[in-house]
Amino acid sequence: MIRGGLSLLGMLAAITIVSQFFRTSNGVIGPELIRDLGLTPAELGIANGAFFLALGLAQIPVGMAFDRYGPRRTVTGLTVIAVVGALLHGLAVSAETLAVARLLIGFGCAGSFMGAVVLCSRWFADRFTTVLSWVFAMSNLGAFMAATPLATVSEAVGWRWGFFAAAAITALVGLLFFAIVRDQPRDSRNVAGDNEALGDILRGVLEVWQTPGLLRVLAIHTFAYASMLTVLGLWAGPYLHDVHGLGALARGNVLLAMAVAQVVGILTYGPMDRIFNTRKHVVMAGAALTITVLALLALIPQPPLWLAVGLLIALCYVTAYGIVIVAHGRSLFPERLAGRGVTTVNIAQVVGAAILPVVTGAIIELFAAPDGSAPEIAYRLAFAVIASMLFLGLLVYSGAKDARPNPAT
Repeated sequence: MIRGGLSLLGMLAAITIVSQFFRTSNGVIGPELIRDLGLTPAELGIANGAFFLALGLAQIPVGMAFDRYGPRRTVTGLTVIAVVGALLHGLAVSAETLAVARLLIGFGCAGSFMGAVVLCSRWFADRFTTVLSWVFAMSNLGAFMAATPLATVSEAVGWRWGFFAAAAITALVGLLFFAIVRDQPRDSRNVAGDNEALGDILRGVLEVWQTPGLLRVLAIHTFAYASMLTVLGLWAGPYLHDVHGLGALARGNVLLAMAVAQVVGILTYGPMDRIFNTRKHVVMAGAALTITVLALLALIPQPPLWLAVGLLIALCYVTAYGIVIVAHGRSLFPERLAGRGVTTVNIAQVVGAAILPVVTGAIIELFAAPDGSAPEIAYRLAFAVIASMLFLGLLVYSGAKDARPNPAT
């Protein structure tokens, strides 16, 4: 392990844990948000999508900042915005204020995961995907905190206090990130673009978009992670409440199990590209399994609770192949374009995570009762739409050129 690597991993885990908490936090408290703020399912979907809309809009400027100023300064600055958004989330009184809060949090988290990608590629180049899978797996502690713990806080003192506490923790993590993280090992060549002019930065962005094979990777990345997050981060809680009658704590326990499955899945997929010396076929297998699970959720009427929960947990496990897509995308770009390259790839992910909640929210809204609850058929149609969109992404990606970790083999 490179000197300083352990402390770096700890801070990368911490900053991504914060981001993951905010990504999935509305899943378990969705019914309470609908009740307390008078939301419709569509408005909840729009508010959740606002997080990813901001995340997507920020990716190009964040990538430019990575290459110009480094991930350390960029991520720390963005954290301030996340703190403001978390405080506003706790103070929200309407659909509009909730959407603005989610928008600010999205901007604030825009550099967390891609900062981890850039830093891991510099500090751990020889085992990039495996180490990145450790960081992404640890990040799911945020999803754990957004499950049973948030549900417990919500029942005890209300969900607002959960977000006030999250704001304080986010501020502390931001300060520690700035104090501990370094953009590259001491003995490596300086890769910061401090002398790069604005015109050169913009030409680098254009160069990224002209990279061969990029669009096929973007196609699968648009719906891979979003297919899991739309279910785990938004509709699993309302589905378990409306269809199976589970209370907040029981829903939190199921979401916690789903988050654990996601961690196990990330650790499973992490070394697969080196074991099989292929990234493309690992991704295609994971996407096929995901479509199968979503199809079962869509096609089986009135599944018993144990089966519904089992399929939701399985979904989170098999969708963890997104880590291999990230590695495939990073392999397309030289080091000088690393920041702009990985954030461009990430645009696809956040666009999908912004679109799918809105689309599925509109579908569920068509069937919703006046109190905001929805029947089983609404959720089954939502699962079917997610599966269909992922299938289209897989179809485009199937023509991509493989990116083998060991090309000589």
